[in-house]
Amino acid sequence: MYSKEEIFKAISTVNDPEVGFNLVEMGLIYDAVCDENMEVVVTMTLSTKACPLHQMIIQWVEEAVLRELPKVQKVSINLVWEPAWNITMATDEVKAKLSGF
Repeated sequence: MYSKEEIFKAISTVNDPEVGFNLVEMGLIYDAVCDENMEVVVTMTLSTKACPLHQMIIQWVEEAVLRELPKVQKVSINLVWEPAWNITMATDEVKAKLSGF
């Protein structure tokens, strides 16, 4: 089984194309678990419900987990809107750079 940290590392290869930071740095990935069947469930959100790349970002997360963690058999995305994402969930580096916008 893969740890939460290993799954987050795999997902960190996916950048938000609008701002150029990875989804983990942005604070958009809330949780990730891998069970004994090597099935991963990622709980995440998007910066806005109106995100035009909604389906693509979800697909990129699935592909990143499968690519980076070769023993994974299946990836499911649990897309949630609570808690709603806000800039305070991002890393300090992201906050500093985005506050300049």
